[in-house]
Amino acid sequence: MHKKKEDGKMPLVKIKDHYQITLPNNLRKNFNIAIGDYMEMEKKEGEIILRPVKLIRPDQEYFYTKAWQKGEVEADKDIAEGRVAGPFSNVNDLANELES
Repeated sequence: MHKKKEDGKMPLVKIKDHYQITLPNNLRKNFNIAIGDYMEMEKKEGEIILRPVKLIRPDQEYFYTKAWQKGEVEADKDIAEGRVAGPFSNVNDLANELES
């Protein structure tokens, strides 16, 4: 549920040319909505429901898989705990580290 104004009323928006509306600033910030984002619309019990939808490019879908995200969490933990090697000044040093 959206937070009502102090007077108990929801913010009003006006239908403009080409049936456009401007979302109130607090809602844009709360839902992290930016120019160019998509909104899903649904008619429910006589009301219009708007939901932000974030689209993922097909060449970036792998990043959002459970397995990849699990690896990201593990990598962040390793970095935070100092379990990293490098940087290396040459490929031989890297190879030696991998062999050890």
